[in-house]
Amino acid sequence: MTVLKYLQAYPERLQDQVRQLIAEGRLGDYLDQRYSGRHDVQSDKALYSYALDLKQQYMRNAPAIDKVLFDNRLDLTHRALGLHTTVSRVQGGKLKANKEIRIASLFKDAAPDFLKMIVVHELAHFKESDHNKAFYKLCEHMLPGYHQIEFDLRVYLTWRDMQA
Repeated sequence: MTVLKYLQAYPERLQDQVRQLIAEGRLGDYLDQRYSGRHDVQSDKALYSYALDLKQQYMRNAPAIDKVLFDNRLDLTHRALGLHTTVSRVQGGKLKANKEIRIASLFKDAAPDFLKMIVVHELAHFKESDHNKAFYKLCEHMLPGYHQIEFDLRVYLTWRDMQA
């Protein structure tokens, strides 16, 4: 039985469906059907603008984002597709907190829905730090069908590993 490292938290029946697609050589076709194309966000400046637009549309009262960038040091071995950080520094007599989002560089070549899912996920962490019900409700509000896209992203990562 093939171990699907990105899908281990999902029910066995879903994993079996993915295994069947792999056995039939149709996993790539499944992904192409659902997520064809590539997004146009290729620079850190464009990614910042993309994230800021999403934030303005759905989370106006959330703290400002100071930096958003593609990070080639993020990799899947650390289970990090994206990171949100708050860097606190003392400047004069004040404590300043910079909010940053880093997205794994492998998503430069991904489908638009996958990039949006990662950015939405990281933005949601600025309001909800834990992966709880409120967090996923916010993700679903910003990206309807969030859960299916997250699952398919994990299927995409499985397919990507098979290509290597």
